[in-house]
Amino acid sequence: MVPAPRDPITTPITKLITTPFTASSTTDDVLRGIDLSGVRAIVTGASSGLGLETARALTAAGAETVLAVRNVEAGEAAAERMAASTGRARPRVLPLDLADRASVARFVETWGGRPLHLLINNAGLVTGGLERTPEGWELQFATNHLGHFALASGLREALAGGAAERDGARIVAVSSTAHMRAGVDFDDLHFDRRPYDPQLAYAQSKTANSLFAVAATHRWASDGIVANTVNPGGVATGLQRNFTPRQKASLDAAEAAGVFTYKTAEQGAATTLVAAVAPEFARTGGHYLDDGQEAYTVPNDADLAEHPHGVKEWALDPELADRLWDVSADLVAA
Repeated sequence: MVPAPRDPITTPITKLITTPFTASSTTDDVLRGIDLSGVRAIVTGASSGLGLETARALTAAGAETVLAVRNVEAGEAAAERMAASTGRARPRVLPLDLADRASVARFVETWGGRPLHLLINNAGLVTGGLERTPEGWELQFATNHLGHFALASGLREALAGGAAERDGARIVAVSSTAHMRAGVDFDDLHFDRRPYDPQLAYAQSKTANSLFAVAATHRWASDGIVANTVNPGGVATGLQRNFTPRQKASLDAAEAAGVFTYKTAEQGAATTLVAAVAPEFARTGGHYLDDGQEAYTVPNDADLAEHPHGVKEWALDPELADRLWDVSADLVAA
């Protein structure tokens, strides 16, 4: 990993952080000349899409990569392809169902406290209608946020060990432009009373991803751990397989309006790797990255079509982040 500068870990600063990378940069561009030998990385949802490309690129750069996947067979096939294409050691595959608290606990137990340097919370779920976990939690919120929250919390000591070993550990939370559609509704997290809208449910979960990074950095900075959020942009992946006709129409309209243009997986995962390895984010957290740069903040009532590369205030609010952390901790511990 790129050596971290020795200045103190910080929370977000006033001046936006810039890097040499852009929307057209690829994962290979970000990792060119970087040797990740000795770095242990976990990538959730690594058997397809952005997670697959993120894990491939980390493996190619020499990282000891673990694919945390729900479909182990698909994960094993992905690991074989990565080893063959990169000439590196075959990634390890471990089962992980983020919507199942027992599965998350087993993953943490299997990891066993080994020092961890990178945790890439990439996995995501989109539903076409209301689905719930056995606890009664709305499935998108449970998978996209609560599962990753429980995973990171369970791996905190491992991350702290990694930070001590290599002067810093990083968490990357993969969010989405969709976060601009909705904040977190603390009065009805699981759509028990309001009419269910899968787009709003997804948006809420993506805002939660960003708030997690804000709170994690605040709470864990003393351990040498920083967390940042990334927006990969529009990438055609398996995530869209459950889209309803309304969701697909909304996406098509956004593309037609210029809100986003589709990227390749290599371009979409590039921003994840900027947050994971770029020296600019080695010791500062709670930021939201878009197209390889820290995004500018826009008011909560801002029009998405006018600010496709911004981040809404509700996704970076430290008070909301702390509130969500406490609520999440109570839920996963119950």
